Amino acid sequence: MNVIAIDIGNTNITIALFLDSKEKSIKWAGGGSKAKLTNILKSAWEKIPYVRGARVKKRNGVIVVSSAKPAWTEQIKQIARDVLGEKILLIGKDIPLPLELAVDEPELVGTDRVVSAAAAYAVVDNAVVVADFGTAVTIDVVDEKGKFLGGVICPGFEMSASALKAGTAQLPKVKVTKPKKPYGKNTREAIKCGLYYSAIGTLQEVVRRYAERMGRWPQTIVTGQAAELIKDDCEFVDSFVPNLVVKGIVLAYQEYLDERTV
Repeated sequence: MNVIAIDIGNTNITIALFLDSKEKSIKWAGGGSKAKLTNILKSAWEKIPYVRGARVKKRNGVIVVSSAKPAWTEQIKQIARDVLGEKILLIGKDIPLPLELAVDEPELVGTDRVVSAAAAYAVVDNAVVVADFGTAVTIDVVDEKGKFLGGVICPGFEMSASALKAGTAQLPKVKVTKPKKPYGKNTREAIKCGLYYSAIGTLQEVVRRYAERMGRWPQTIVTGQAAELIKDDCEFVDSFVPNLVVKGIVLAYQEYLDERTV
């Protein structure tokens, strides 16, 4: 199975190439970088082999997309159509969600949250929490039967830092890095400490409350660029899995194929 899995987030677009279901490359681009997106997609598509024995040359692969930003979805769709001569398959529209959603408004849950939760559950095969630290932070829980129960959403580091800058008269905008001490000796360091440790504390408290509700302590997996920053200070976290969303996209497509062959 050859798949270009595309995770369209709020800040970046991740494009991963899987050949024979194995991850071969991952690239990133901003949604405003049409030329870069085109080059990445074209390069990945050209690595997919042609269908053997076909009368007309056609590559044996698909482009599957999970999107949180409709405008960027249209851009990817246009590049795929005009440059590659292909259609995209959209998770939640062309490809069914890989988990049952036990929530009030299933149509409003981000497909990135669902596919990453499904990827985690496929490995753990038990109750699991998935925390994705991106533009926003999502902390979602799946029960032992593989049912998506919901989660929490809070601002990520960049958003929080921007809010402090915008909502105060004198606080500066900072880039969050791992603090050397748990307290800041100056304003910038104090903000970094506040944002850094509040993220860890939020994750730990939310997981604890999930565990109390479920009557068991679920395995906890973190993903996203900012998760790499905090993971070493999260002793309660079981695994850090980079790019979990694109792995979930491939899983969703595989399950879709399996259902069609039954």
